[in-house]
Amino acid sequence: MKALLQRVDKAAVSVDGNVTGEIDKGLCVFLGVVHEDTEKDVTWLADKIVNLRIFEDESGKMNRSVIDEKGEMLVVSQFTLCGDCKKGRRPSWTNAAEPVFANSMYEKFVKEVETRGVRTATGVFQAYMKVEICNDGPVTLMIDSRE
Repeated sequence: MKALLQRVDKAAVSVDGNVTGEIDKGLCVFLGVVHEDTEKDVTWLADKIVNLRIFEDESGKMNRSVIDEKGEMLVVSQFTLCGDCKKGRRPSWTNAAEPVFANSMYEKFVKEVETRGVRTATGVFQAYMKVEICNDGPVTLMIDSRE
Protein backbone atom coordinates (compact mmCIF):
# COMPACT_ATOMS: atom_id res chain seq x y z
CA MET A 1 0.00 0.00 0.00
CA LYS A 2 1.37 3.38 -0.98
CA ALA A 3 0.48 6.77 0.41
CA LEU A 4 1.53 10.21 -0.71
CA LEU A 5 0.65 12.61 2.07
CA GLN A 6 0.70 16.37 2.17
CA ARG A 7 0.30 18.60 5.19
CA VAL A 8 -2.46 21.07 4.35
CA ASP A 9 -4.24 24.12 5.70
CA LYS A 10 -7.29 22.93 3.75
CA ALA A 11 -8.15 20.50 0.97
CA ALA A 12 -11.21 19.50 -1.04
CA VAL A 13 -12.12 16.94 -3.67
CA SER A 14 -14.96 17.24 -6.16
CA VAL A 15 -16.60 15.05 -8.78
CA ASP A 16 -18.57 16.63 -11.62
CA GLY A 17 -18.37 20.00 -9.88
CA ASN A 18 -19.81 18.68 -6.59
CA VAL A 19 -17.61 18.64 -3.48
CA THR A 20 -17.52 15.10 -2.08
CA GLY A 21 -15.07 15.74 0.73
CA GLU A 22 -13.26 18.66 2.33
CA ILE A 23 -11.11 19.31 5.36
CA ASP A 24 -9.41 22.12 7.18
CA LYS A 25 -5.95 21.75 8.76
CA GLY A 26 -4.62 18.22 8.48
CA LEU A 27 -3.41 15.78 5.87
CA CYS A 28 -4.37 15.05 2.28
CA VAL A 29 -3.54 11.40 1.63
CA PHE A 30 -3.43 9.91 -1.86
CA LEU A 31 -3.74 6.14 -1.41
CA GLY A 32 -2.66 3.43 -3.85
CA VAL A 33 -3.44 -0.25 -3.30
CA VAL A 34 -1.30 -2.99 -4.81
CA HIS A 35 -2.53 -6.54 -5.41
CA GLU A 36 -0.49 -8.12 -2.58
CA ASP A 37 -1.70 -5.74 0.14
CA THR A 38 -3.31 -7.24 3.23
CA GLU A 39 -5.23 -5.92 6.22
CA LYS A 40 -1.86 -5.82 8.01
CA ASP A 41 -0.74 -3.17 5.48
CA VAL A 42 -3.93 -1.19 6.12
CA THR A 43 -3.46 -1.22 9.90
CA TRP A 44 0.26 -0.44 9.74
CA LEU A 45 -0.17 2.45 7.29
CA ALA A 46 -3.11 4.02 9.14
CA ASP A 47 -1.21 3.87 12.42
CA LYS A 48 1.96 5.26 10.84
CA ILE A 49 0.22 8.22 9.22
CA VAL A 50 -1.95 9.33 12.15
CA ASN A 51 1.04 9.21 14.51
CA LEU A 52 3.65 10.69 12.16
CA ARG A 53 5.10 13.80 13.77
CA ILE A 54 5.07 16.29 10.90
CA PHE A 55 3.28 19.25 12.49
CA GLU A 56 5.30 21.93 14.25
CA ASP A 57 5.27 22.42 18.00
CA GLU A 58 5.70 25.74 19.83
CA SER A 59 9.47 25.63 19.08
CA GLY A 60 8.95 25.18 15.34
CA LYS A 61 10.08 21.53 15.38
CA MET A 62 8.08 18.75 13.76
CA ASN A 63 6.99 17.03 16.96
CA ARG A 64 3.20 16.83 16.62
CA SER A 65 0.95 14.37 14.80
CA VAL A 66 -2.39 14.95 13.09
CA ILE A 67 -3.97 13.50 16.25
CA ASP A 68 -2.08 15.98 18.46
CA GLU A 69 -3.25 18.82 16.21
CA LYS A 70 -6.84 17.55 16.17
CA GLY A 71 -6.43 17.71 12.41
CA GLU A 72 -8.49 16.09 9.70
CA MET A 73 -7.65 13.79 6.82
CA LEU A 74 -8.81 13.80 3.20
CA VAL A 75 -8.21 10.36 1.66
CA VAL A 76 -8.25 10.12 -2.13
CA SER A 77 -7.85 6.81 -3.97
CA GLN A 78 -5.13 7.00 -6.60
CA PHE A 79 -4.11 3.86 -8.46
CA THR A 80 -1.48 5.83 -10.40
CA LEU A 81 0.76 5.71 -7.31
CA CYS A 82 1.22 2.03 -8.18
CA GLY A 83 2.53 2.81 -11.65
CA ASP A 84 5.88 1.44 -12.73
CA CYS A 85 7.87 3.83 -14.93
CA LYS A 86 11.12 1.85 -15.15
CA LYS A 87 10.69 0.74 -18.76
CA GLY A 88 9.59 2.70 -21.78
CA ARG A 89 7.61 5.92 -21.71
CA ARG A 90 4.21 4.63 -20.64
CA PRO A 91 3.67 3.55 -17.03
CA SER A 92 2.71 -0.04 -16.34
CA TRP A 93 -0.27 -0.55 -14.01
CA THR A 94 0.28 -4.27 -13.36
CA ASN A 95 1.11 -3.62 -9.68
CA ALA A 96 -2.22 -1.88 -9.01
CA ALA A 97 -4.91 -3.98 -7.35
CA GLU A 98 -8.08 -4.80 -9.23
CA PRO A 99 -10.89 -2.35 -8.45
CA VAL A 100 -13.13 -4.44 -6.15
CA PHE A 101 -10.21 -5.41 -3.90
CA ALA A 102 -8.68 -1.91 -4.04
CA ASN A 103 -11.96 -0.27 -3.02
CA SER A 104 -12.36 -2.68 -0.12
CA MET A 105 -8.84 -1.89 1.14
CA TYR A 106 -9.41 1.84 0.62
CA GLU A 107 -12.59 1.72 2.73
CA LYS A 108 -10.81 -0.31 5.43
CA PHE A 109 -8.02 2.27 5.54
CA VAL A 110 -10.53 5.12 6.02
CA LYS A 111 -12.21 3.19 8.86
CA GLU A 112 -8.84 2.48 10.51
CA VAL A 113 -8.03 6.20 10.47
CA GLU A 114 -11.44 7.07 11.89
CA THR A 115 -11.10 4.54 14.73
CA ARG A 116 -7.97 6.42 15.76
CA GLY A 117 -10.01 9.60 16.25
CA VAL A 118 -9.24 11.50 13.06
CA ARG A 119 -12.20 13.02 11.16
CA THR A 120 -11.96 11.77 7.61
CA ALA A 121 -13.36 12.94 4.28
CA THR A 122 -13.04 11.08 0.97
CA GLY A 123 -13.25 11.30 -2.75
CA VAL A 124 -15.25 8.86 -4.87
CA PHE A 125 -13.53 5.60 -5.77
CA GLN A 126 -12.81 5.26 -9.52
CA ALA A 127 -14.26 8.70 -10.30
CA TYR A 128 -12.49 11.46 -12.18
CA MET A 129 -11.76 13.88 -9.36
CA LYS A 130 -10.51 17.44 -8.99
CA VAL A 131 -8.44 17.96 -5.84
CA GLU A 132 -7.73 21.39 -4.41
CA ILE A 133 -4.94 21.58 -1.87
CA CYS A 134 -3.54 24.47 0.13
CA ASN A 135 -0.15 23.02 1.13
CA ASP A 136 1.29 23.90 4.51
CA GLY A 137 5.08 24.11 4.32
CA PRO A 138 4.96 22.38 1.88
CA VAL A 139 5.46 19.07 3.64
CA THR A 140 5.05 16.05 1.33
CA LEU A 141 6.02 12.45 2.14
CA MET A 142 5.74 9.08 0.39
CA ILE A 143 5.15 5.99 2.52
CA ASP A 144 5.09 2.41 1.26
CA SER A 145 3.92 -0.32 3.65
CA ARG A 146 6.27 -2.78 1.91
CA GLU A 147 9.46 -0.75 2.42
